[in-house]
Amino acid sequence: MAGNERDPRLDEDLIGLDPHDPEVQAFAAHLDRMHRAEPGFTVEASLHRVADFAESSTRAGGLRWWVAAIVVVLIVFGVVVAGWDIVLRALHWLAQ
Repeated sequence: MAGNERDPRLDEDLIGLDPHDPEVQAFAAHLDRMHRAEPGFTVEASLHRVADFAESSTRAGGLRWWVAAIVVVLIVFGVVVAGWDIVLRALHWLAQ
C-alpha cells in the first residue's frame, strides 16, 4: 500500500492485527481478491484475473510454479499458432 493509505479490511475483518505487518497486508489483499464482485465477462475483469494469476504464480514454488509456467507456455504457444494460422490464411487469400 502506498503512503498513509489504510486498507479498510484491516478495520473490519482483521481487528487487532498489526496493520504494518507485511503478512497482514498480504492477507488483507487476499481477502479483497476473494470478495471482489465484478462481472467476469469484461476485458477489465479478465486482465485483473490474469494479473492475479501472475502475482500468485510468482509467489508459488516447486510443483505449483512448474504448473503455472507450463500453463503460460501453452497459452503463449496457442497464441503464436493462432497468429501464424491467421497470417498464412491472409497471405493465401491475398495470393488469390
